[in-house]
Amino acid sequence: MVDQLPNRGREAEMLQEMGLQSMEDLFSDIPENVRFKGELPLPPPQSEEEILSDARRLLGSNTAMGSRPSFLGAGLYRNYVPASVFQLVTRGEFLTAYTPYQPEVSQGMLQAMWEFQTLVSELVGMPIANLSLYDGSTAAAEALTCAVRVHNRKASQPDTVYVSALTPPDKLSVMQNYCQGAEINIRFLAHNDDGTLDLEALKAAAGSCGVYLEQPNPLGVLDEGLTAVKEIIGSNTALIVGVQPVSLGVVEAPGHYGADIVVGEGQPLGSPVTGGGPLYGIFACTKPYLRLMPGRIVGRSIDVDGKEAYCLTLSTREQHIRRHRATSNICTNETLIALMGAMHMALLGPDGLRDLANRNMMACQKAKEVLAKTPGVRVVHDAHHFNEFAIEVQGSATECLAYLDNNGIIGGLDLGRWYEDTTNQILVTATDQTTLREIEALSAQLAMWSSHSGVNA
Repeated sequence: MVDQLPNRGREAEMLQEMGLQSMEDLFSDIPENVRFKGELPLPPPQSEEEILSDARRLLGSNTAMGSRPSFLGAGLYRNYVPASVFQLVTRGEFLTAYTPYQPEVSQGMLQAMWEFQTLVSELVGMPIANLSLYDGSTAAAEALTCAVRVHNRKASQPDTVYVSALTPPDKLSVMQNYCQGAEINIRFLAHNDDGTLDLEALKAAAGSCGVYLEQPNPLGVLDEGLTAVKEIIGSNTALIVGVQPVSLGVVEAPGHYGADIVVGEGQPLGSPVTGGGPLYGIFACTKPYLRLMPGRIVGRSIDVDGKEAYCLTLSTREQHIRRHRATSNICTNETLIALMGAMHMALLGPDGLRDLANRNMMACQKAKEVLAKTPGVRVVHDAHHFNEFAIEVQGSATECLAYLDNNGIIGGLDLGRWYEDTTNQILVTATDQTTLREIEALSAQLAMWSSHSGVNA
């Protein structure tokens, strides 16, 4: 019979086992000023009807995506996703499927996963792709640690990686979390005033374990200089390129200009923009990185009867839960959302993807043309852009965006949240869902803001 000790007795027993005298000792590492004291302001118990009523009230206060003009992107992008994607992905076979450890009963799911890998591989121009990671930031961080695992012995700068100085702070924080525990040093690569990479400064990265860059970069700039990066850093330094996957309908695939690892946020393909998710990370590489890449990979083979068969291959779940000896502590993936991406890509085909990319690029170009003529607005970089570009406004970008919001427009991202010296700059995003009427409305409101700020039209 289980010993029925009272709660306090159980608490005392556990504290004693840990060598502590009280609960205060257990939480002594937490600073006093961040501890909550008092009762939580929770409402009394509610019935199911009351809970549903409260939920509807709270949800009703949200602004539905698409109900007002939005120029906010900065990593997540609105693209039209065919209705058939949502119809297919809600089939029970996909919604209820777990890891297909038993291939004899999971061939359909495994084939769908394999098709995703094949589509990503063709899209980025790389021979190998895994079955996705949690999101683009995780994929980028995993790429850095993978590069160190492969190159550290040959590197003249061991345990060192170089990262674009334009990398957004949310993504950079994930990289730092990964690299800090692994004792990997992160150094930064400078950019020119026009937003392109400083190729002269890049020479310092030669001999390191890896270099992380994005195409287009976080300011939307398409940098032709990236085609020369691999030649500068050499074969013993991994070139890691972060991509916006839709852009690859018109932009050269990184695998064709020397990339060793390609990562990215897959959300623009297959998934709508939602608050915090769902997301999935793209990860593809060349053969030297195959055995040390994170995540899962599905392989296609021939069974004893000569028929095609699919199974998880090359790495097992157990490999990823061996603590400090593990290749990676990621032992799962975003299968359902990745399959939405595969469905979207398959429905589009090469021509459809090119059309989608062109629609995104044309919307961005039109927005640039209109805003460049708007009083009090300056387009910051004279360059080719995809999806987004930075503008400079009069006064504070934060106040300008608040003004736009009060007038029914989500104006973009305050770049002061990313970079200290850009408090009057806004990152404006346009996709295939952006209309000319919305662009003209933004221009008109920015002109009004400029006049309020004392700018002569």
